[in-house]
Amino acid sequence: MGKAIHNKWKRRQRPLWRSLLAARLTVVLALLGITSVAYVATNDVPALPRVHYRRTSSSNTTVHKAGCDIKGNINERGEHIYHMPGQAYYSATRVNPARGERWFCSQWEAWWAGWRKAKV
Repeated sequence: MGKAIHNKWKRRQRPLWRSLLAARLTVVLALLGITSVAYVATNDVPALPRVHYRRTSSSNTTVHKAGCDIKGNINERGEHIYHMPGQAYYSATRVNPARGERWFCSQWEAWWAGWRKAKV
């Protein structure tokens, strides 16, 4: 016949996924601890991109600098819009620093300051 196995030695094997499911809190806490330690150990603080030049504030820039050809305009409804060279109303747009209008050196700088691109 077959071999007789004593009940004491007979052990039912559980699949690995059931073992992990039973220990899910332990697994989650271990992963959280590892990622926390890695975050603290690296001490890398992501720096924001620099859009301002040293000793100047782009919010107070009223003079048109060389290479800064993007015009920031505020319309009648108070919308902050920037115009790129080659767009339809670029040549007709005037920058009035007294109203808060200004020049930008890049589209990214204008977007970062909260201005949107002209639609035409």
